[in-house]
Amino acid sequence: MFLNKDIKKLALDNKLTYQNNIPFPHIVLDSVFDPKTLTEIHQGFSLIENNGWNYKKVDENEIKMASNIDSFWPDNIQSFLRYLNSQEFVSFVSEISGIPNLIPDPDFIGGGLHQILKGGMLKVHADFNTHPKTKLDRRINVLIYLNKDWKSEWNGQLELWDTGMTKKVQSVLPEFNRMVIFSTTSNSYHGHPTVLKTPEGVSRRSIALYYYTNGRPDEEKNMAHSTLFQKTNEKETNPIIYKLKIKKFLSLFIPPIFSAVIYKIRKNKN
Repeated sequence: MFLNKDIKKLALDNKLTYQNNIPFPHIVLDSVFDPKTLTEIHQGFSLIENNGWNYKKVDENEIKMASNIDSFWPDNIQSFLRYLNSQEFVSFVSEISGIPNLIPDPDFIGGGLHQILKGGMLKVHADFNTHPKTKLDRRINVLIYLNKDWKSEWNGQLELWDTGMTKKVQSVLPEFNRMVIFSTTSNSYHGHPTVLKTPEGVSRRSIALYYYTNGRPDEEKNMAHSTLFQKTNEKETNPIIYKLKIKKFLSLFIPPIFSAVIYKIRKNKN
């Protein structure tokens, strides 16, 4: 129903590539899923009400939207993400990565549906390494892209950086029916830091699943941490961030009561 390929064979054929890829274990796979299913899921993003996008972040590290509350999702999206947490799919991820006993996250903490609008970005980072509720160790990211006819000049490429944050090693266009799987540690740096330049009404849409284990190898152990954002050589000025910085700077000199009055005047004008 959801698949376009034999994922058992896919895992066996690609496990060595995954485990030997640089800068950290990963694989890029195309056309794994039924294209009709993914087309309908892409369309389903637009059916999610505004309050269904429960995570909206606008700061110097990220400008993005996310939804992990499945009750807001259309039925077909709920069914697809349940499959991605199923024994069949988790066993595939375990086989290709070489990490046994993977555990899915039914709450989709940090994952679920992601959407980046024009002007958005996500700076290079290493992900949080411990589930905030279960305290399990985060080991795998699975990203599935839903963007038809994506153009490279729009940016939005997933970048994989070396562990010393000295250079970008891989760049992956977020094309339709492309899946990226990679191992997550405290220095598996990735992101899409360049500001999106999509036409109005076009967003970068993806599905994110994270998988965990109870414990991890000694060489990967670290103190529990949240997302670790990193600096890159990205020079482009983001107008959204620029406005935020100006607002923050002015707040140092303008008393809060005057800021509230200005906000009210602007709101009434609109």
